[in-house]
This record gives sequence, structure tokens and C-alpha cells, in this order.
Amino acid sequence: MSSENSQSTENAAVYAVMKECAEEAARIARGVRPEQLGGPTPCADWDVRALVNHWVAFTSHGLEHRAHRTALPDDLPKRDFAAEPGWADAYAAQLDRALAAWAAPAAWEGDVDLGFLSMAAPEVAAVIAKEMAVHGWDVARATGQEYRASAGVAALVLRVAEDHGEMYRKYDGFADPVSVPADAPPFDRALAATGRDPRQPAG
Repeated sequence: MSSENSQSTENAAVYAVMKECAEEAARIARGVRPEQLGGPTPCADWDVRALVNHWVAFTSHGLEHRAHRTALPDDLPKRDFAAEPGWADAYAAQLDRALAAWAAPAAWEGDVDLGFLSMAAPEVAAVIAKEMAVHGWDVARATGQEYRASAGVAALVLRVAEDHGEMYRKYDGFADPVSVPADAPPFDRALAATGRDPRQPAG
């Protein structure tokens, strides 16, 4: 197999995981009740509202902007998506737009300028899919829901966590890895690599 065909196959695998994570994110978002927005989350500095706002901003709006190589709006990190009526349905629709943007082959070519560094487009897609999954789990755990992850999702999250863990920890994005049994489920091992304790009780 040529290197070009191999890269195309890898990109297709990442896109499939991205699509799966988006579908699960939309399902979890629709399960968040208004009275839960002030509750605690596995992200110690954020309540559910702050976590949801970060999740929506960067895994749907941000994901589409990265595909198009357009700048993220200055107000994106400050927007209170959770206060907007029907925010979960709007998030699902925005995820669909982001997926459509990444369905274009050109989205996977070259690098993406993230502001503080440039990264190859396929790796940006993988990193954001990882964010979609782990923050989806955070929201699910905070609101008493079950997060469903396939072996493919677990493998991608674990790979990204191992490849970029040092960078995440430098910017306080990850805590130190959590020890879990060697026979723990794949997604539990992936979460542990990001500094999350998969045994934390649901909120």
C-alpha cells in the first residue's frame, strides 16, 4: 500500500471515530437536565455549565473552524451556550456541520494553525475527537449518564493521550495518569491516561 493510500485509510479511521464521538456527544447533551448545570464535574475547576460551554465551543464550532482554517471567534470561549434555549439540539446540529466540513478531502491536507503551534490536520482531527470523547464522559459522569465508547474510540483516546500527554500536562489539561488494573476495559485505560479516574461515581 502506498503512503498516500495508507494516510487516506488512517484519515478515514479517525473520521469514523469522530462521527461516533459526535453521535454520542449529542446523545449525552440531550440528557443534561437544567437543574444539573450547577453541579460538580470530574474537571475540578468547572461546574456542568462551564464544562458544557467548553465542550460545545471547541468540539463543534471549533472543529468546523479548524476544517476550514478560519479563526475562532473571539467570543467563543465566553459564550454561555447552556443558557440558550435548545442548546443540546443546536450542539447536535453544529456537530453535523463540523462533520460535513471534515468530509471534504481538503480538510485533511496540510497543517492547522492552533495559535500556539501548528499541527498536521489529521492529528488536529484526532485531538478534537479525543476532546469530544473525554469531555463527553465528563458530562455523562457529572449528570448520571453512561458514556458508550467503542474499542476504536478507546484506542484513539489512548493514543492521543500518550502522544500529547506532556503538552496537555504543561498547560494543565491533564492530571497525572491514574493507575488502573491491567485488565481494565480499554476506555477505562484511555481515560486513566488523561488523568481521569474511571471509577469515580456518577454525579
